[in-house]
Parts: sequence; structure tokens; C-alpha cells
Amino acid sequence: MTSATRQPETPPAALPPRLIATDLDGTLLRDDKSVSPRTIAALAAAEEAGIEVFFVTGRPARWMDVVSDHVHGHGLAICGNGAAVVDLHGGPSAHRFVKVRDLARENALDAVRLVREAAPGTVYAVEQTYGFYQEPEYPKLHMEIPDSLAPAEELLAPGGAGAGQPILKILAYHPTLDPDAFLTLARLAVGDRATITRSSPSALLEISGPGVSKASTLALCCAERGISHEEVVAFGDMPNDVEMLTWAGRSYAMGNAHPDVIAAASGRTVANNDDGVAVVIERMLADRL
Repeated sequence: MTSATRQPETPPAALPPRLIATDLDGTLLRDDKSVSPRTIAALAAAEEAGIEVFFVTGRPARWMDVVSDHVHGHGLAICGNGAAVVDLHGGPSAHRFVKVRDLARENALDAVRLVREAAPGTVYAVEQTYGFYQEPEYPKLHMEIPDSLAPAEELLAPGGAGAGQPILKILAYHPTLDPDAFLTLARLAVGDRATITRSSPSALLEISGPGVSKASTLALCCAERGISHEEVVAFGDMPNDVEMLTWAGRSYAMGNAHPDVIAAASGRTVANNDDGVAVVIERMLADRL
């Protein structure tokens, strides 16, 4: 497997970019979840210049309609923090899973138990390839109706809801803990049984399979294309982007980014509402002339 780990002392990339990897919420998308005309034009110009664009997001595939109209070339996106590679060419609500890196049920059950023991009051939802399930106490954080309501242990049981589908990630919510403190607590409790990160401003954690991250799946996709990390430019704003930004040859934290993201990136751009991704792409393309 291609490693998604790069030492911090690696110098900035000098090779021309061949792939742009961008997060969506808080990065490419404005706060109203729109893609600005300027950003649409910048993405199209990058593809026309022969630079592939990958959307790399924590979103599930069914939430990708917001960018389905703006895919070019291969039309692939990395969803669920690296748990799935999805072909967006089918259009809204017709996406095809190309690669799935699931969370084993035994690991999911371990994570649910360990996080709940470390942080009593934690409630869960389960994200699968074609389903979304949650505990009755899980708050209405998402714009959808769950397919089933039950305790997480029942949802994750061998005969539970969605038993025939891979688990992409578990969502763990705590009503009172500080988000960063909750993340640290959960990582210590779960250890190497799963990968835990967060992308929400609330205390909402995202739990994936061991070694599954935006960075590791992006590394696999790049290896399949003969693209090195030095030829990748990445953008992000939240802790679930840190590994990707560290791995990429050039990386940019948004002006609205979490402090950990600013520390991880090799550069910084303006905020998502000011078209920070487009600003960098435009400059990058101008430098190629």
C-alpha cells in the first residue's frame, strides 16, 4: 500500500502540479453551500490545463449533488474521509462506488463501547454505503430522515439494520464536551482500532477504519495514476484535512481554518467565502504561462 505519511521536513514541491485535492465544506464551498462562479471557472481552467481535480470530503456520496455539475474529466470524488471513492458522472443521486474502505463491525462496536465509557452521554449514528441509521437520542444534525432508529449496538450487530452494507463511518456526538477535547479523549480511548477525526464545529466525531483517511485514500488514487505527492496541491480547513495537507507537496489552509490545519499546511489562502481555492488556482495557472 502507498504510504500517506510524509516527514514535515520535506521541502516544498518544485514539480508542476498534476492534481488538485480540495475539501468541500468550509473550503471550496461558501458558507451557503454554493460554488461561486469564480471557483467554477477556476476548476474548469485547471482541468483544461491538464490538472486533475479531486473533491476530498467527509460528506457521504448522497450529499455530493452540490458539486456533481462541476466535475470534469474522471469525475471521481473521495467521500467519507477516505472511506469511499465515488464516480459522480451518474449525476445527482446516481453515484457509483468505485472503492470502499470500510470499518469492520467488530471495530465499530469496540469504538462505540470505548468512547461511551470515556465520555458518558455520547450518542451515535452509523453511515453506510446506502443507508444512514442513528440512535433515538442522536440530535437532528443532518438534513435527512434516518433509515432506522435503534441503539448503536443493535445497529452494528451482525443481523442489524443495513447488515449487508459496508460501514463507512460512525458519527459520535457529545452534547457538552469541547470538540477538540472530545477528539483527544476518543483517540486515546480507541487507539489503533479505528481512525477518529472531526470536521464539525460541534463535538461531533467521525470514526473510520484503521488507517483510513483522506490522505491514505488520496495516496492510493494518486499511485494508480503515477502521480507523486510532490505533484499534488491540497486545500482544507478542519482537522480531518490535516493528514492530507501534510502529505501533499503543496497545501493551503483556508483563512477560516482550524489552528491545527494552519500548522499543518505549507501555505495559507483567504477564506472560503472569499474564494480562497480559486485565488490559488488562478495564481498557479498564471505561473505556468
